[in-house]
This record gives sequence, C-alpha cells and structure tokens, in this order.
Amino acid sequence: MPRPITAEDLFRFQLLSGTAVSPDGSMAAYTLTRTDKTSQKRYSNIWVVDLATGRRRQFTRGDQVDRSPAWAPDGKHLAFVSCRDAGSSEGPGQEQIYLIPVDGGEARKLTSLEGRIHCFDFSPDSRSILVLLTKKDAEQKELEKDEKKRKLGIVSRRIERLFFKLDGMGYRPKELPHIWLVNAGSGKAGQITDSPVHSESGPPCWSPDSKRIAFTSNVSKDPDLDPSAIDLFVMKADGTGRKRLKTPEGPKFEPSFSPDGKRLAWLGMEGKGQGWRLTRLWVAPASGSGEAVCLSRDFDINITAWTINDLPEGLGETAPVWSPDGGSIYVQIAHHGATRLARFSSDPDRPSMEEVISGDLVVGHPVFDGARKKVVYAEGSMGNPGRLRLRNLAKGSDRDLADPNRWLRSSIDLGMVEEAWIDGPDGNRIQGWIMKPPGFSPRRKYPSILEIHGGPRVQYGHFFMHEFYFLAAAGYVVHFCNPRGGQGYGEQHSKAILDNWGTVDYDDLMAWTDHLAEKKYIDPGRMGVTGGSYGGYMTCWIVGHTDRFRAAVTQRCVSNLISMYGSSDFNWSFQREFGDKPPWESLENYWRQSPIAFVGNVKTPTMVIHSESDLRCAIEQGEQFYVALKKLGVPTEMIRFPDEPHGLSRGGRTDRRIDRLKHIQRWFDTWLKA
Repeated sequence: MPRPITAEDLFRFQLLSGTAVSPDGSMAAYTLTRTDKTSQKRYSNIWVVDLATGRRRQFTRGDQVDRSPAWAPDGKHLAFVSCRDAGSSEGPGQEQIYLIPVDGGEARKLTSLEGRIHCFDFSPDSRSILVLLTKKDAEQKELEKDEKKRKLGIVSRRIERLFFKLDGMGYRPKELPHIWLVNAGSGKAGQITDSPVHSESGPPCWSPDSKRIAFTSNVSKDPDLDPSAIDLFVMKADGTGRKRLKTPEGPKFEPSFSPDGKRLAWLGMEGKGQGWRLTRLWVAPASGSGEAVCLSRDFDINITAWTINDLPEGLGETAPVWSPDGGSIYVQIAHHGATRLARFSSDPDRPSMEEVISGDLVVGHPVFDGARKKVVYAEGSMGNPGRLRLRNLAKGSDRDLADPNRWLRSSIDLGMVEEAWIDGPDGNRIQGWIMKPPGFSPRRKYPSILEIHGGPRVQYGHFFMHEFYFLAAAGYVVHFCNPRGGQGYGEQHSKAILDNWGTVDYDDLMAWTDHLAEKKYIDPGRMGVTGGSYGGYMTCWIVGHTDRFRAAVTQRCVSNLISMYGSSDFNWSFQREFGDKPPWESLENYWRQSPIAFVGNVKTPTMVIHSESDLRCAIEQGEQFYVALKKLGVPTEMIRFPDEPHGLSRGGRTDRRIDRLKHIQRWFDTWLKA
C-alpha cells in the first residue's frame, strides 16, 4: 500500500543530467547521481542506453563523480570528466577528461590539467577537444605543494576585484576562465585565449569545419563594473584572428553555429542591468559583417529553462540546435509553469514558433541525433523529478528510456494537485497550484501553507517539489503561485516589480491567498507562509504588513536592502534593480522596500532559517530579522546550518536538508495544529 513521502526519501532519488546522443543516433549516454547515506556524499556514474531496443547498461562504476559524457565524432569513444583519482567530488584531487572505448575497456586519463574544468567539446574532425578551464592560481599551487602551509591554511587574502566571492564556491580564484585546446590523441594541452571567457554564459562552440570557435567574453575595462557587457566573438581554432560580432548591448549565452558555418545563434537579453527582460533568440552572420536580428521578437516568450524544483540536478538548459538545412532552430521556452521544446524559423523576415514538445511538463537537456529525427530529453513533472525519454519527431511519439525514480509511483502516495487560474488585481491573471494531503477529505478543515519562490525572476510550475509533498504529507494543504515579478508570463509581468518590491507582488500573493481561504476545506485561522531567498524576503514583508498568517518561516531571506549592498556575492549589482543608484544616493528608496523597516508591526510567530556560508544573502540578513523579532517579543527561533551555501534546500548535504524540513514542519505543527 502506498505511503506518504518522508524527509528521508531524499536519499532515494537518482537524478538525471548530462545527456549525449551518439553520432549515428543509435545510443544515448546520461549521468545518474545518487547520495550515499553513510558518507552524505553524492556520486555520479554514466549509463548508456540503446535507442532501438531500450536496453540500458551502466558504463562507469565507483564512488566518484563521473560527469558530462560526450561522444567522439567517430562514435568509437566516450569522453567524460571525472575526479576518480580523488575518490569523491569533495576530495583534494583534480578532475580530468577520460576516454573509454564504447565497445568495452578501461577508461584512459587523457588530460593532466590543473584547475577547474567548466566544460569541453570535441572538434567535428575528432582531432581536438576544446576545454574551458580556470587554472589554479599561484596561491593554490603553493598550498598544495607545501604540507605545512596546507595544514596552517591561508594567512591572509588580498582582494582587488569587486566580484571576489561566489555562493557555493567561496572566494573566487585570481585566475579567470580561458579556452584551452587538447589534442584528442596525446592529451597535450595549451591555452589559446588571452582575454577571459565568460564561464557562466554556456560553453564555447566549434564551427562545423573545425576551423573556428565562437565564445562569449567581457572585454570591458573592468568587467566587475560592467557585468552585462558580454560580447560574442569568433576566432580561428588556434586562437588567432579574433573578431567581435555586431550584437546588441547586453548579456549573451550559449552560442551555436549553423550547419553551413555562416551564422551564429545565441540566447541573450537586450540592455545592461535589465534582468527583468526576456531572454530571446538571436542570430547574426558569423563573419561579423552583418547586424544581429532577434528571431523571437514577435513572441512574449522567455527562451530559458527557468522552471524551478528543489532537487540538486534540476533539468538544464541546452544551446540552440539548428535543423540540418539551417531553416529552423530548436530551443527551450519557459511559459505558464512549463518548460517546453519549441522550433523557431531562422528567417527573420518570416518569424514563426511551433511547440515541438508541449504540455504540463519540463523538458530538460534536449539532445538530437545528427538528422534531427530524434530528440532525447529529460522530462520532469509534478509527479516525477526526471525520466529520460525519446521523441520521434516525424511520428510525434514518445517512449521511456530510463525512469530512475519509478518507485515514487509504485510506493508513494503524493496526494492530489489542482491547478487554478484566478483574476488578480489590476486585471492580471495569476496561475497557481493547490496540493492536497494524501487521504484528503473535502469535509475536513485543513491548515495551509503558502510557498513563495525565490528569484524573483523564475517560475513555479509542473515540476517535482519534494518539500511541498513533504508538508502535504504532514497534513497541510500546500499552495503556490506565480505573482508578478517572475518569468514565464511575459516581459511586463516580470518588469512589474522593478524598483517596487513588496507592492504588486504582495497584492498578487494576497489575492491568491484570498482565493484559497474561500475553499470550504481550508481553515482561514490556521494559515502559514514560507519561502526562500526572494521568497524569504516576501515572507518577512508579509508578516510586517498583515496578521492573517498564524505562523511563518523565512528562509535565506533578504531583510535589509541597504546592508545587502556589498555583503552579497552580487554586491553592488543589486542597485540596478532599485533605481540603479547606490544606497548612499537613495537611502529612502532602499529602506521603503526593506522588510526590516516594518518589523515593528510583526506579531506572527516567525522562524528564521539561514546557512552560515550563504554568500548570496549573507547570514546577517537573517540575523537582523531574528534579533528584531526577539527584541520585540515575537515568538521566534533561528536555525543555522554550518558550511552550507544559499542553495541548501536544493543542493545541501542531505542530512542537513532533512533536518531543515523537520524544523519547518515542527514550527508549523506548533502554531497551526495546536
């Protein structure tokens, strides 16, 4: 008999990532990540599946991290990145690229690189491998070579750049990412760029003839003062002849050559520091002789995979994929709570968009065979964090290739989820979902919990949220929606809270809560609210503006926008969201949008959860709110997690994620079930 989900079930999930299809379209490789309950470490291995028969076999084994499988263009070898010499991803060893024969044999270490491998890609002629690498700096090397210094640790840090830290990474290395070329036979490697490559904008890519490389780079005088100035470049395969393409101002991601090598497609936002804008699909001549055009200009659609869930792998984004004749381009789109696969015309004079894989789902890691007749993709849904599927594009048919979390369907009662659209304030429409507990009875009165997403410019949707199911299993109606400020509903929906946080987003959340409170099975006197990051901000804002919720849990919150400036890893760049002025020039504007300004109104019992190594929303944000509540006599607790970054709820150590969930349940049980 199926049972409710538990916090400990986090140990059971196996998560898909890193899909690759063989050159002849006969096989696919993918990565499965698992968690070892004893060590709390995550390990990943590579699997291969025959696309004709569906037969799967584990291709690599062992307690290490094997990731990013890629087929050699001749189809005879599979390459991947591994830390197998270290034994685990948290070990001291260096990741390297390995090659293994497809028909069997031992993995051979190809490279002897020193630094972080962001990504790699075979040249179409199989001779070279392009690697995006951040070298170890001199300080790192010195510590590794000297055992005494390694034990004592760093004496001091000399900070010279603005963006000197990054959540989940710690202090940024002094070295910046560069493109290296590796001989696919000998493993000999050399750096071919002299200006840093933008590592967060997707991998560099080869031209079809293996003679050119396209990449993104910020070559402004001080990239930390102008982080949106990311340009698109093309150079020869030896690193010479670099040419900047004529493109609109703004960040750019995921370049991709057309089949004839004459054009480049990419994803990008127009304008500097305008994160509310849609990510759009662009194309330009690869020669640099013509202007860029936007292929998605007629569609109010975000070209991203920004539907969020709370499992560490997620389902990632893929660079634009051209049809063999160059007439169309495949991309993911995030729209109305779903991530779908769409096809755009590459002719700017005849714009068109067609959804190829649609529905209430999330399409992740879509990869095609050479003829573009098959696409292998990870499918996420409300009831499944990810299964691997094959779509026959000619027939429009799908079938499963791997379903590593099928135990959810066979042994777990997830309850019921109801989707709803309501009329919100100002004539806008709000999409949301209501999750009912297992064994739900419409004759009972249930306590409820409003969940608010982070970002803010992402979307909730048709994706598995373990936390929500866990709280529903504890007897709560869990509800969530996409208020103004998020993505997935057009550019104006996203822009609505620009320099105006806590206004129309608050109105939408209250309208959604009103809708829920009218349900006969809801007890309006036992409503709770929680959220993380921007969702933590909104939780703090809500308890400072209304007493309708009996209990709250604010997680990794933003409470004081003034002290957020400079303490976050994004430091000064937050000002672009708040009038593009620093606090000393706009103190009143920052304060009016800070929840701490209204903390004197709070009467709602509020738990504060924060990670001590959170570099995105520094722990002082949670501390300020907690201390204020304590001083005011409002019932509160602070739960702190050591050594965890901002993303604890998704990618933190599993025992800590379990402990976090149990603290949240305990707090709501105390105040909503008494």
